[in-house]
Amino acid sequence: MHDFVFSQFSVFSRIPSEFLPDVAAELDIRTARFPKNTVVLRTGTRSRRMGMVLSGSVTIQRLDYLGNRWLLGFGGRGEIFGETYALISREPMMVDVVANEDCEILYLDLSRIFSSDLMKKPWYAPFLQSLLHITAEKNLELSLHSFHTFPKTVRGRLLSYFKTQTLCAGKTEFDIPLNRQQLADYLNLDRSALSGELGKMRDEGLLTFHKNHFSLTPAGMAGLPEEE
Repeated sequence: MHDFVFSQFSVFSRIPSEFLPDVAAELDIRTARFPKNTVVLRTGTRSRRMGMVLSGSVTIQRLDYLGNRWLLGFGGRGEIFGETYALISREPMMVDVVANEDCEILYLDLSRIFSSDLMKKPWYAPFLQSLLHITAEKNLELSLHSFHTFPKTVRGRLLSYFKTQTLCAGKTEFDIPLNRQQLADYLNLDRSALSGELGKMRDEGLLTFHKNHFSLTPAGMAGLPEEE
């Protein structure tokens, strides 16, 4: 496994390059390709492998018994998924991970992560530190998702989501990684209701948008929810 492959993932960022071949061997790193819309990890299965997006992107989603989709997350190039289930491999997957486009996934086996032999490795501590940091960030993302779906109205959910985007971007103009259907699924909304509300907000002068690029006006910023 070449160093440039490892360099794409922050989970390896603290590990000196001379230790990377040993990481690849000990964690049994493998790659696999998936066409668009195929399932990478399926609800109900158990996995000891964490996935990392080498190219393309994936969505993390859950389907209810009626076939309604709830989008929980998105993973682009350089991002990881399935780490919690890999660390607790006895637990079945409660979500599907689906290829959002043609993608290549790098897998590593976390089943030995708590073995005493692995703990003696010089790269173990920096790897675990990076993994813990990434996991904490993803837990925060899940918390934000619950905030965005808490409001009862379509506009309330949109404004909550847009507030997070403006804070992350540091400005009122930003791009989001989701198309309209994905955004509707993420906010647990009907797509037509979401599109209709976006049109109303644009007509009221609260924002402008083109595809996944948005810009909030001063009036739109005034409508954002206040900090607690």
